[in-house]
Amino acid sequence: MQQELSTSTGESGYPRVTIAHGDGIGPEIMAATLKILDAAGAKLAYDTIEIGEAVYLRGQTSGIDQSSWDILRRNKIFLKAPITTPQGGGYKSLNVTVRKTLGLYANVRPCASYDPVVATAHPGMDIVIVRENEEDLYAGIEHRQTQDAYQCLKLITRMGCEKIVRYAFEYARSHGRRKVTCLSKDNIMKLTDGLFHKVYDEIGAEYPEIEKEHLIIDIGIARVAKRPTDFDVIVTLNLYGDILSDVVAEIAGSVGLAPSANIGEKCAMFEAIHGSAPLIAGKGIANPSGLLLAAVMMLSHLGQGECAAKIHNAWLKTMEDGVHTGDIYVPGTSKEKVGTDGFADAVIARLGQSPSILPKAKVAAEVPMNLDFSHLKDRPKEEKTLVGVDIFVNFDGDPNELGDRVTALGNEDVSLVMITNRGVKVYPGGVPETGTSDHFRCRFMKSDSLANLPHGHIVDLLKKFDAAGLDFIKTENLCLFNGLPGFSLGQGQ
Repeated sequence: MQQELSTSTGESGYPRVTIAHGDGIGPEIMAATLKILDAAGAKLAYDTIEIGEAVYLRGQTSGIDQSSWDILRRNKIFLKAPITTPQGGGYKSLNVTVRKTLGLYANVRPCASYDPVVATAHPGMDIVIVRENEEDLYAGIEHRQTQDAYQCLKLITRMGCEKIVRYAFEYARSHGRRKVTCLSKDNIMKLTDGLFHKVYDEIGAEYPEIEKEHLIIDIGIARVAKRPTDFDVIVTLNLYGDILSDVVAEIAGSVGLAPSANIGEKCAMFEAIHGSAPLIAGKGIANPSGLLLAAVMMLSHLGQGECAAKIHNAWLKTMEDGVHTGDIYVPGTSKEKVGTDGFADAVIARLGQSPSILPKAKVAAEVPMNLDFSHLKDRPKEEKTLVGVDIFVNFDGDPNELGDRVTALGNEDVSLVMITNRGVKVYPGGVPETGTSDHFRCRFMKSDSLANLPHGHIVDLLKKFDAAGLDFIKTENLCLFNGLPGFSLGQGQ
């Protein structure tokens, strides 16, 4: 499948690539990467932007200025060094912000072992993780709802599922891959992960030549860690894919060697999967391989496959010759320990050479970018019927006391059917062994005589909660879609 690129070009006619040097070790590994690209004759023009920690400290809470957004949207191709993301508080992740703002729905992370050059328990592994990149818990919609309870919303859409699953199968087809494995947790999250699995089955049926399997995420990751050569392409949701790709990269040999591509319908971003490693910043010892291999993916994406293969083979030859940075240096196996600049020089010295032990890199197939998703807006509307409401309350007390108070608020049209705490039914028929916090869900359902629960009934219920002195903090409408429940049962219901 050929891609349709409309990237900006410079005076030379070369595609313009936006560069961000990032934080921590970012400037060092970016300098090494660009040095190799230039020496290899990559046909690129560059625009540099500043993002990340320095921009945060200037008071720009998004970590990126508007002028930088303008350059990114004009050039459409972004090579980004790692940036620092605060943990447990502070600013939102700029990595996630860029991916979602530019519609980069597919995160592609190839992970291969380089035995016997880099120590690994799994020689011969060659896995590509295709991770959904815009949804799931990474929507970052969080709330503190009570003194005890915090919430993070897991948002999954059919559009997001169809895009990433289609991309995974197209990637497998264009790259001659044999199997696409789907990983989800739909035995527990039956609606969200259930949708992902359903879409996988629907789209997979259109690719009869490709082997298909589905595994629950926990046993799936365990099997990948134990027998990675059983897998080829893996497609999964955002959080699972983030965790899995680091696991796979580490068992292959080192997270520091792993690149990633973030692909959208109009833009693409290329980066290493590792972080900014501030503890070794400025020491000149960082391994630039992850970012360099991301740049190789970028060149293939831009149709410069010959140059990409030239750099990739020189890198493989360097690795094979035992010229290693400290993170993968092993006395007796490695031949020469070098820093960031020394490694770049070693790769440049081997341009035009190929490995003799490791498999030679070939001109890669172009990553499909122009997939047609227009049908997603033309799907027939489903009949939606409002049948109830979950009202969440902040209540620090006995579930039976709450149940008695809330039951009295219903009427012949809408009545309480259960109360849960952290998903488990505690009224009616709760047991004293169930631990409870101050965050309760009260589920009301319409009577059978109502074809569709009027929204006014929910408003009236909330007024009654207020009059009764009950602190309601959230509501979720309960609907049927074409007669099928769009909500899960409570545990124990």
